[in-house]
Amino acid sequence: MVIIDRIALSLLIIGGINWGSVGLFSFDIVGWIFGGTDSIGARIVFVAVALCALWCISLLFRERNEVEDKEIHHNLS
Repeated sequence: MVIIDRIALSLLIIGGINWGSVGLFSFDIVGWIFGGTDSIGARIVFVAVALCALWCISLLFRERNEVEDKEIHHNLS
């Protein structure tokens, strides 16, 4: 599950940066990369980010114990 969590968080960060760019500069990075917001590539990214956001809701409600925390910290080192 840790790998799925990391992928979801990574895509969510990409989505957050994109929304920040839209809000601050009126520039859609994903749309620009894929040739417009209506392109199939951009729509796939937008849907993937939305699904990752839904997945990350589960992170709020998961219980983690100290062993998992230590394993995750050890794997990051």
